[in-house]
Amino acid sequence: MFTGIIETIGTVTNLTSEKENLHITVKSDITYELKIDQSVSHNGVCLTVIAIDDNNYTVTAIKETLNKTNLGSLKVESKVNLERAMKLGDRLDGHIVQGHVDQIGECTNIQEANGSWIFTFKYDTELSNITIEKGSITVNGVSLTVVNSKKDSFSVAIIPYTYKHTNFNTFKIGTIVNLEFDVIGKYVKRLNELSL
Repeated sequence: MFTGIIETIGTVTNLTSEKENLHITVKSDITYELKIDQSVSHNGVCLTVIAIDDNNYTVTAIKETLNKTNLGSLKVESKVNLERAMKLGDRLDGHIVQGHVDQIGECTNIQEANGSWIFTFKYDTELSNITIEKGSITVNGVSLTVVNSKKDSFSVAIIPYTYKHTNFNTFKIGTIVNLEFDVIGKYVKRLNELSL
């Protein structure tokens, strides 16, 4: 489980395909604290560390992951948001994040707002995911609060610290992001559907 509070930004240093899998090597300043088999969130996707070499480590994304996330579009030098799994007893500063991306979204607007930024994203409604005003959403692994919730889009406000310390500062109109909708909201929605 994760919290959506990004620890650091990693840089992709190598990408190697093996059949339908993609091995992703990342350089980061937390590599020396990692160990084999540890779970790390990459742009909101939980992946397992399979190798460590100096300040680089490697994880593997399978076809299912590549099809449903933005990891398949990574390139060498791409920046990825990193978070290690939450320790039992830690403060939950963000919200409950599973590291299981529900679908991708697309950045449709970026607006500077006198010291902060408003990012708007649209997403396909065929999967029946929803947001609610002031609810939680995870964008590329970042725990955020929804504003301007609509059927197929939402916005989030980004403060300067988050902008500087995540890959939000690389976003442009058209950037594809990973979305994980609030797990509590998903269960409530499912229970409501079953009761109808």
